[in-house]
Amino acid sequence: MMKALSSAASGMAAQQFNLDTISNNLANVNTSGFRANIAQFQDQAYQTLQAAGEPVGASNTPAGQQVGLGVKIASSEKLFTQGALTQTGNNLNVGIQGDGFFQITQPDGSIAYTRDGSFIENSNGALVTANGNFLSPSITVPSNAVSVNIGQDGTVAVQLPGSTTTQQVGQITLARFTNPDGLTAIGNNLYTQTAASGSPIVSAPGLNGSGILEAGYLENSNVSVITEMVNMITAQRAFEANSKSVSTADQMLSTAVQLKQ
Repeated sequence: MMKALSSAASGMAAQQFNLDTISNNLANVNTSGFRANIAQFQDQAYQTLQAAGEPVGASNTPAGQQVGLGVKIASSEKLFTQGALTQTGNNLNVGIQGDGFFQITQPDGSIAYTRDGSFIENSNGALVTANGNFLSPSITVPSNAVSVNIGQDGTVAVQLPGSTTTQQVGQITLARFTNPDGLTAIGNNLYTQTAASGSPIVSAPGLNGSGILEAGYLENSNVSVITEMVNMITAQRAFEANSKSVSTADQMLSTAVQLKQ
């Protein structure tokens, strides 16, 4: 019965983590470029009461006797499926159709990665994120530019006053990872690389497996509200079932104590 208590307690803790994950997904349903998390679990160690194949009398047991000791949290996996692209009408908004991340220079000079292409111009005309971090490689739009055009291949061209042609002022590149699940989310729609993600593979959009860019669009979160609501109900019922196991084990222990009195 004590094993039942600890196993049920681990199940309740696991479902609490599951609910925390689901709640975060739902909270970010409107966050541009957000990737849903999925809680992954593993069974814990087993106590072997009798090993399979162990001699018993004149024969061997065909199956052993093991008691599971509960569940543990294995990981919180990012679901890197494509989010829908929504037209915004702002030429500086850029959605990625396919694989890859924008590269962002953080204040300390390190590079972070994002799927959020809601870029704006700062006071000097440089393309930056909503937090003011520079797009990498840095691209600056002339202050007298009449229009800005971002191509599917990442070329950034502007039209200057009195000119009938466009002039290229920069090139947006994308970074791909062998294992994007290994990236670490640091908030502000940013990820950083780790040993698990591998080094970035940088190329122009449309090359080496990278996706293409869609100017005037933003990528929505890939969170499915219906799926998350179903997952929430499942987590709630699993939590209730584990709490019922705790209650039942407690009643059995109480009965055993009363028998001795």
